[in-house]
Order: sequence, then structure tokens, then C-alpha cells
Amino acid sequence: MPVYRLTKELIFPPPALAEDGLLAVGGDLSVDRLILAYSQGIFPWYSQGEPIMWWSPDPRMVLFPESFRCTQRLARTIRQGVFEVTFDQAFPEVIRACSTAPRPGQDGTWITRAMVEAYCALHAAGYAHSIECWREGALVGGLYGVSLGACFFGESMFSRESNASKVAFARLVECAKGWNFDFIDCQVANKHLRSLGAREIPRKQFLTRLQAALAHETRRGRWGAQDSGSIEEVLT
Repeated sequence: MPVYRLTKELIFPPPALAEDGLLAVGGDLSVDRLILAYSQGIFPWYSQGEPIMWWSPDPRMVLFPESFRCTQRLARTIRQGVFEVTFDQAFPEVIRACSTAPRPGQDGTWITRAMVEAYCALHAAGYAHSIECWREGALVGGLYGVSLGACFFGESMFSRESNASKVAFARLVECAKGWNFDFIDCQVANKHLRSLGAREIPRKQFLTRLQAALAHETRRGRWGAQDSGSIEEVLT
């Protein structure tokens, strides 16, 4: 399996060359390189002490907004207004909470200090976003990811209370519907997201849809209160 070593040059090998998902190692986590990576269906994923690893898995797990499945319990939580949902109000706090959230079968985290700094820079540049769930003024759940064109690349989520991250995800889905986003990228197979309607598609199909989605204007900048409207549609 060939794995390519990146240099300082801002370039990636074609994603189709990633036979088992791993495409390249090295490079950096600059804003420009991250935007280039996501625009080509590539993302960084590695652990502390390892070189930066760049992936483009086949198949790719995605969620099409119209396929979102809202459980009765989640629908009840949304209707009850248990959580206050905001956008881009606490990005550093959300990514740090994701980095410390316990993961079944994982001893550490892939959200290293360098990754936190890189995505905070991407957030400052207007490409990375967070959705927060609050209860009585405390941050109890949320998610973060990257938005380019008509798609959102989900990176991680966390919950300190039951259903908090799912409510954040439901809000993301509703916005994706309203903005005519084609898909939410979930990267690799995940039981939790599969239960919400995500499914795997061939990488070739993912890359084709990605290029079509990138033809649309990116909603760059901080997403605010005007973006956090009703999420009633996800209940139907």
C-alpha cells in the first residue's frame, strides 16, 4: 500500500490512491492546507506522537439531510426545549470538550493540541463552526466541523447530558435542509450516526457529489442567531 509523504508544497496526491483510506503523511495543519484537503475529500486523523496522517476512506459515511431519522425520545427532548442551542458561541470550548470526551475502545484522543489550534484558526477564518447545547448556562453538548460550499464535514461531538449532541446534530440537519446542503460528511462508519440515518457510499460517488457541492458559495463567517431557527421539520 503506497503512502505518500507530503512536503511544504501545498498539494495532495489524488484521493483514489488511498487504497485502505490512508493517503499521505506529513505536511502541516495550516488553514490553506486544511481547506485544500477538505475540498478534495481528505481529512487529518492521527494520535499524539504520530506524524500527521491524511485519509480518504472508501466507502465514505455521509448523511443526506432528508434521510435524518429522529427518534421519539429525541423528538420529545426537542419539543420540550430542554436545551438552548447556539451557533459559533463557544468553538474553543466545544473542540476541547470533544478532545476529552471518553470514546469506547479508545485510550486517548486524536484531537491533539495541534489539531485544536489548527481548527480554532480555521474557525477564525470562517470555515469551521460549532453548534452548542446549553442547560442553565452550562455547556452540556455540541459538535464542530468544517463547511465548504453546500456541504458540512462533521468532525466530532460530545454530550454531558443525554441527547445533547443529538439535539445539536438535529439543528445542523435543519440548517442543512434550509441551505440546500447536499450532505453532511460523517467520514467513517459509526453506529451512532448510522442510527440517525447516515449511510456509506463509494468514495468515487462521494467525490463526485463533493465537487458539485463545492460549486456553491461557502457560508463563510460566524453562524449566528439568524441561523438557529425552528427545527420542527426534523420531527416529521
